[in-house]
Amino acid sequence: MIEHTPLVIAIAVVAAFLVGLSKGGLPMVGTISVPLLALVISPVTAAALLLPIYVASDMVGLYLYRKDFSRRNLVILTPAALFGVFLGWLFSAHLSAVVIGALVGLVGVLFCLNIWFGARYRKAAREADVPGGLFWGTLTGLTSFVSHSGAPPYQMYVLPQRLEKMTFAGTSTILFAIVNVAKIFPYWQLQQFSNYDTSLVLWLAPAAIIGTIAGRRLTLVIPDGLFFKIVQFTLMILSIKLIADYVITLVR
Repeated sequence: MIEHTPLVIAIAVVAAFLVGLSKGGLPMVGTISVPLLALVISPVTAAALLLPIYVASDMVGLYLYRKDFSRRNLVILTPAALFGVFLGWLFSAHLSAVVIGALVGLVGVLFCLNIWFGARYRKAAREADVPGGLFWGTLTGLTSFVSHSGAPPYQMYVLPQRLEKMTFAGTSTILFAIVNVAKIFPYWQLQQFSNYDTSLVLWLAPAAIIGTIAGRRLTLVIPDGLFFKIVQFTLMILSIKLIADYVITLVR
């Protein structure tokens, strides 16, 4: 069981606030929450503790972005992401979070370099294609199931489309709301909720809800160009961290 020390509570509240910011329209921020909380508790327990927080903040995010989303992207990505969650559940005993993370990180680094230096990304925006959406959607669901880190593969598929800022944020909020609900039963079946007192969720939910509202307001005021630059640089940083995590496990 998690010890409710001041340090654990403080870091958990910050992690919950970051989850809220991601649901408010800054999806790149949420990926930091599990690694941050894993500094003081088990990564598996951190993911399980934050899942109800994700779901609670999702409810607020769904309301805030009820009119801002790409229907085509959701139609393509949602079934693929749900299949990715199923794969994560099916092979949960054999999946290595660091190996999956390293693969996602490698692709993320290459993707960012292509955006910054590849001429093809400075031309017309891509369409939301079905083959790409099925691949990246499945990877989104899989990585989200393992460690709530579905944002990088989602961004790799959606960023080249150059969606309007609020549409990008709303599509990610709605997609991950569906994915997070789909993860509840598998997490329960795998007994991942048994390692902490559920009353702790009640302490964290207000921080997540406040973060969701703050994230929406920040998304509204940040200029489009700056918004997507932040997304890209955050993706690069997270991708490097995922690769570094894998390298660290090799040298131990």
